Amino acid sequence: HLSLLRVEHDRETELNSENLCISLQVLLPICPSFSGLVVLLLLQEGCAYKLVCYFTNWSQDRQEPGKFTLENTDPFLCSHLIYSFASISNNKVIIKDKNEAKLYQTINSLKTKNPKLKILLSIGGYLFGSKGFHPVVESSSSTLKFVNSVILFLRNHNFDGLDISWIYPNVKDNTHFTVLIHKLAEAFQQDFVKSTKERLLLTAGVSAGRQMIDNSYQIKELAKDLDFINLLSFDFHGSWEKPLVTGHNSPLRKGQLDRGTSSYYNVEYAVGYWINKGMPAEKVVMGIPTYGRSFTLASAETAVGAPASGPGAAGPITKSSGFLAYYEICQFLQGAKITRLQDQQVPYAVKGNQWVGYDDVESVETKVQFLKNLNLGGAMIWSIDMDDFTGKLCSQGPYPLVQAVKRSLGSLER
Repeated sequence: HLSLLRVEHDRETELNSENLCISLQVLLPICPSFSGLVVLLLLQEGCAYKLVCYFTNWSQDRQEPGKFTLENTDPFLCSHLIYSFASISNNKVIIKDKNEAKLYQTINSLKTKNPKLKILLSIGGYLFGSKGFHPVVESSSSTLKFVNSVILFLRNHNFDGLDISWIYPNVKDNTHFTVLIHKLAEAFQQDFVKSTKERLLLTAGVSAGRQMIDNSYQIKELAKDLDFINLLSFDFHGSWEKPLVTGHNSPLRKGQLDRGTSSYYNVEYAVGYWINKGMPAEKVVMGIPTYGRSFTLASAETAVGAPASGPGAAGPITKSSGFLAYYEICQFLQGAKITRLQDQQVPYAVKGNQWVGYDDVESVETKVQFLKNLNLGGAMIWSIDMDDFTGKLCSQGPYPLVQAVKRSLGSLER
């Protein structure tokens, strides 16, 4: 039986997880005694990808048709859902959600419909910032109080795990961050031994910027304790840059004009950098955005790198300058000139003096093919509430981007 596997390997078959699955599916009927080993190999290699979907607690406050509530979500859309964001007060987890009771009810209802769905709680976020975590890590007693509060909260409300979105630890914080993750991982393991439930998952939302990666993370240590990372592989360019020129939010590869540090600002580089520094590929879940970054052009130039005078106009629903949700981009595209960047493998659109770099069905399919070629853990969506979840604005059916990612991934982890 092993010689059969040897033959497979000797043919220089690329033994990625898909091929391994196929090889084993072929072998299983021939070698029934193989079944125990097959199960073990399947568990180790994983023949399926994660589709990790963040949703935000402020999207319920948007006006129709951007108002997103969890109860409208298809429980089979993603393998993992992540609620964003919980907060910390007095070293304890808190949720500031006006519909908190409804949220827990919906979590239970989704999991009844799909018992294999994993729902995680994310703590932190951009507005919470780095300072929000400082009280938790300032002493071992405050860390312990926080860790205990996390387990109690997750178990009481039927969450399957915790995502730490510390945006971002600085040089002084990086040891604190490592220790916090380690303490959580240890406690989750102890809780698992004592409880009858599955072990709580532990993940982190992490930077895709090279300098931030160097400053913030002790990657080899984190790799031991985290189940996977959610790589925030977007916001590579935006209206905060100086000098202000147009640039794509989430280019897959570097552009022909990228020189020096700007050649780091793409998904391919960020993924490779994390892996080279010690994060196993199967623990890297690659972020795909359902929004674009926009600019107001300063001249008649419209290419990538064209001068801009400021952020693009705010969208009618998200109401944030320099930023458009996919359902707003679909409206913007009517009458716009669309250009597909052959080098960066993503599109941008221009209408009047407005420029937006975004992802569409074609670009997300290309990104999924890229992550499959590298045998990454899967894809992460930020966020499902900015896709055209109603299907009314893009004429591509509900969740066009998430569905394209899902189709391209093939089999999802269950």
